Amino acid sequence: MPDRRAFLRLCAGLLAAPTLARAASAPAPVSLAAAWQTEAGYQVGILAPADSSLRIRAAIDVPTRAHALFQELGGSLLAIARRPGDWLLRWDAQGQPLAWRWIEPHRAFTGHVVSDGERLYIAETDLDSGAGLIGVRDAKTLEKLDEWPTHGIDPHQLLWDAGQPGDARSLIVANGGVPTRPETGRLKRDLERMDSSLVRIDAGSGKVLGQWRLADRRLSLRHLAWNGARLGIAVQAEHAAAEDKRAAPVLAVFDGEHLKPVAAPQSLAGYGGDIVATGDGFAVSCSRAPGIALFAADGGWRRLIPLAEACALTASADGVWAGGRLQALALNAARVSNIASISGIQLDNHWIAFGEQG
Repeated sequence: MPDRRAFLRLCAGLLAAPTLARAASAPAPVSLAAAWQTEAGYQVGILAPADSSLRIRAAIDVPTRAHALFQELGGSLLAIARRPGDWLLRWDAQGQPLAWRWIEPHRAFTGHVVSDGERLYIAETDLDSGAGLIGVRDAKTLEKLDEWPTHGIDPHQLLWDAGQPGDARSLIVANGGVPTRPETGRLKRDLERMDSSLVRIDAGSGKVLGQWRLADRRLSLRHLAWNGARLGIAVQAEHAAAEDKRAAPVLAVFDGEHLKPVAAPQSLAGYGGDIVATGDGFAVSCSRAPGIALFAADGGWRRLIPLAEACALTASADGVWAGGRLQALALNAARVSNIASISGIQLDNHWIAFGEQG
């Protein structure tokens, strides 16, 4: 296994690489690690395109809805419970569970994890105070080693900081800022107290290296994607007035120093679900628009590709795969290059693509 710095350089290279513009050679077969719901309950597993449809290749029953998925350096996968969640699962591409971990008392997972090969960094909430945390765990045993404050509430996605030069090791964390209470689960309360922020945290010590906020405090920063040294953030509006929510942006862009919202020439219903980098910009899933909104890297508007209940996005050899209610689309050079039907399952918020082994 490469050392930690080599692994981080590899991750930064992958994040900076174009994901929509591909060579003309035939793409490698793609599988999609995903979470979904059936009539019988919740599952995570592997979906594969076959005969113009997505079919289940492997499935594992899970106790509650899953949220994000993460592929580890050795090829194993992590699935983490939707907020407020209490379980973490390591599994393999054949659909075999490898390890379960239940969170400690008075803590809840909030849906996202990253790893450097030695440690896992997981977004969590202190259920007593509501404070956001990064739980630091041993990547082999999944045992908790430490926890650091995110200096906000409702932490959501976290990524390695691809905007830092050299071997600097830091994390970028999106504090969603939406107040909730443990006794009411995901019910949003006291939205006038919202405090969403983007935080840079030293990955060795937990020290805060910077914090940024949007002027509109009713915009919640949720999901993250790097395109080179520019970070795109999917935004969800929590305004009281319906007209304000309809007009709200679904994308913010961070250049390492400045955080700004990005306007679109049409309403996207104020709800950015997932986000992924494209060859020259970002794609944001807008389930309430509904469709996939395409932007240039600086936030310039491109177009909306219709897709009912669009949410899950991932980069693959085919381009970008977008999952919706009944269909999945492969987008290449901002055009639909493949359509796969989905039946019998309801996709959850995220999925990740990886090439077949052997």
